[in-house]
Amino acid sequence: MSTDGQPHILAIGGGSFVPDGRDGHTPSPLLRYAFDLTGQDRPRVCFLTTAVGDGAEHVSRLYAAFSSMDAEVGHLALFPMPNVTDVRAHLLNQDLVYVSGGSAANLLALWRLHGLDEILLEVWQEGVVLSGQSAGALCWHVGGGTDSFGPRLRPLTDGLGFLPFSCGVHYDSEPQRRPLLQQLVGEGTLPSGYAADEGVALHYVGAEFVQAVSYRKDAGAYRVEPDGPGTAKEFRLEPRLLASP
Repeated sequence: MSTDGQPHILAIGGGSFVPDGRDGHTPSPLLRYAFDLTGQDRPRVCFLTTAVGDGAEHVSRLYAAFSSMDAEVGHLALFPMPNVTDVRAHLLNQDLVYVSGGSAANLLALWRLHGLDEILLEVWQEGVVLSGQSAGALCWHVGGGTDSFGPRLRPLTDGLGFLPFSCGVHYDSEPQRRPLLQQLVGEGTLPSGYAADEGVALHYVGAEFVQAVSYRKDAGAYRVEPDGPGTAKEFRLEPRLLASP
């Protein structure tokens, strides 16, 4: 559970893990920040790889990456069937739930089919910290741009909506991201929202944005709001700098 018992979400634009020079990846300071939000010396952490179809390679890669953290790590898979008997009880027993990137559209469809939309809402309200990168960040919001349907980004407007905002991920690394989010907010397809560069995470307490954090000095977070018919304006939010990996 979180340090203060309040609902926390840490939505990571990109950079949850950094290369370790040995053909692997190590958790970045953003994940240490998520772990610290639990208030536990050895938190119980469950990761979900629904967005990449629970592929064995992805699951093993996350176990390897999380192995360097002082935590009790497990995972929830939905393919070919749930790997735990009681999904609700399993998730309520965690301190942190982390969601990988991948297809946001497929993730949301499968979660709803299995009732995880309602379970995760309860889990969050009970104080389990929710986090994730890319699709695993976008999913908690109303929507944003997604490559779930192909290389040309398209709108995704049916996110879980725990956070009543739009969301932009990979904001400085993928050229289609910024203009599409501004278009969607400007035309009213999506509400005002927040975006994060690579290496930046958006921290929400309840449904309120409280700060951005990053381990990159040049990276930013952004508030995106409508600015007249069909246009949007963007405000840079300076992240609090975390210790470098």
